[in-house]
Amino acid sequence: MIVITPSIRLADNEVDMAAIRAQGAGGQNVNKVNSAIHLRFDIAASSLSDNIKQRLFSKQDARVTNEGVFVLKAQSYRTQEQNRLDAENRLKDWIASALIERKKRKPTRVSRAAKKRRLEAKKQNSQRKDMRKKVQP
Repeated sequence: MIVITPSIRLADNEVDMAAIRAQGAGGQNVNKVNSAIHLRFDIAASSLSDNIKQRLFSKQDARVTNEGVFVLKAQSYRTQEQNRLDAENRLKDWIASALIERKKRKPTRVSRAAKKRRLEAKKQNSQRKDMRKKVQP
């Protein structure tokens, strides 16, 4: 059972984790030990509410495939167990980030005093440039 919040939980069978060989340097063990974890989470088939699913789909994340599957590769650690925990935590964080409701932005207006100051500054600049002109006889 993966606990995202006290009220939101995922069953273990909703998340598919497979051990694969990690990339990069690793010495003699790199070609014979499957220490990286490949996590697959089908958003549409999950037990999450429709609201949360919609938010996850609306995120512009390259890790979500066209079929709606969240794919994650964890290979930061040397052991499979640490990578499994890392993948689980990253999945939790990703889902939890969709739960945060963004505040609707209130468009602000320029105050009357600010408009007046801007026009005064423009007038002064204009007068300064007028003073630079040659005097007409």
